[in-house]
Amino acid sequence: MNHISVLRATAAATAAVALMFVSGCNRDSATTADSSKPVVGVDYPRSDTDFWNSFIKYTPQFGDQLGLTLKTTNSQNDVAKLTANVQTFMSQGVKGVVMAPQDTAAIAPALDQLAAKKIPVVTVDTRPDSGSVAMVVRADNKAYGTKACQFLGTKLAGKGKVVMLEGGLDSINGRDRTDAFNECMKTNYPQIKVFGEATNWDGATAAQKLQTDLTANPDIRGVYMESSFALSGTLQLLKQKNLLVAPDDPKHVFVVSNDGIPEELKDIAAGQIDATVSQPADLYAKYALFYVKAAIAGQTFKPGPTDHNSTIIQVRDGVLEDQLSAPLVTRDGATYGGVASLKSDDKSLWGNNLG
Repeated sequence: MNHISVLRATAAATAAVALMFVSGCNRDSATTADSSKPVVGVDYPRSDTDFWNSFIKYTPQFGDQLGLTLKTTNSQNDVAKLTANVQTFMSQGVKGVVMAPQDTAAIAPALDQLAAKKIPVVTVDTRPDSGSVAMVVRADNKAYGTKACQFLGTKLAGKGKVVMLEGGLDSINGRDRTDAFNECMKTNYPQIKVFGEATNWDGATAAQKLQTDLTANPDIRGVYMESSFALSGTLQLLKQKNLLVAPDDPKHVFVVSNDGIPEELKDIAAGQIDATVSQPADLYAKYALFYVKAAIAGQTFKPGPTDHNSTIIQVRDGVLEDQLSAPLVTRDGATYGGVASLKSDDKSLWGNNLG
């Protein structure tokens, strides 16, 4: 896979953000002390999805650009392994840690251990329920659910039945997407019935529950997948039931996903699924490493707009979150329920920039 074009395309942005750290944009205070190649521990949360595999590929690229030495582990969606990996990082003398805890409640003791050692932590994609972190780098996950709701509500003209294949509700991402989708449907499309199905981010579970719903309710015309983990199983099931038809066919089931992986973009262009919300795998890697390097150097930040099309918000005392842009992506690039979208072939999407 050739990433040379990605590195060239991001060079200017990298320089601009580095300047932000030096000039004090959105910063309370800073120190100039910095080692030449700080050692940073990065725990990859899993490697069983295209999204996280893309994040894993981007991380060393941005680590090199920032002059960081990376120590990496993979916790495989297991908080016990993540806790053990944190112990490994501390024994290796890392100066900072990047992690994406999938169980956002159970990670608190490990965060406390790192805080006691004065090792700053940046979490990416997820926000811990408690504990100290230097910055959270994620997108507005409530907006994911709202954008999916607005798209489906528009396509179904405010009436019908949809299935929501929920992620793990032990994760703030799953809770945010689920709550926002339900609230949007209740407020804006009260005549749409939502079948909420807990899947714990598991594709086989999602496929089984979707099959049960479609069998009992053959008039279902919408599916919201809270991640691309359910993509393959959903398409296989729709094909088996002769529902994988063109968007203008009355039998078409409108499918919205979350991630923005290349396969989703291809499926949107082919008319097999209809939309996704593109999680910025490249920017997650980029800004997680930027913020951990800044924290090691003693830099702090404050709420407000950034120069990279995002907003830092305060989510609780002492915890800031940089909410990166995550656009709705559709085949036609139209506006749905007031939500503007990008066309699936838009070259600004990271999913169109992988070799």
